[in-house]
Amino acid sequence: MPDGGRPGPALLRLLARLEDALLVALLGAMVALAGLQIVLRELFGSGLAWSGPLLRILVLWVGMAGAMVAARDDDHIRISALRRFLPDRWRPGIEAASDLVTALVAGVVAAQAARFAYMDWSYGTEAMPGVPAWACEAILPLAFGVIALRYLAFAWTRAAEWLGRKRP
Repeated sequence: MPDGGRPGPALLRLLARLEDALLVALLGAMVALAGLQIVLRELFGSGLAWSGPLLRILVLWVGMAGAMVAARDDDHIRISALRRFLPDRWRPGIEAASDLVTALVAGVVAAQAARFAYMDWSYGTEAMPGVPAWACEAILPLAFGVIALRYLAFAWTRAAEWLGRKRP
């Protein structure tokens, strides 16, 4: 990897494409499954018994994949009232602190989500017949872990920018 072992732009673009492809595939599967369920019920008077639970799981996966993409683009909701009243030179520092808090919270949630999925794995819990619950929940620690890492990187970059500006 270029730049002393850090991932280069090509790797980051590949990861972004994989995330986008995952999001599109999940959303497409949701739409197709829901559409199929409607057609089966309207034309044949019955549907797929497992489609309801699977659609709920897909909603979770789409939401978390979307959250990862939003974190990649730094498009999460933020409260910016404080930024309006502070000088522009403080903005990177305030944003770095905010990003650090976001990373810490996401990291704690990732760890707890991993514990939750591990407990379901150890107990053999099933989300639906034949499907382990941990496999459905695996997106939670993954997504929150990715979000934590991204906001840690944002915090580092903004702190470096802020500290770089303060030098005489």
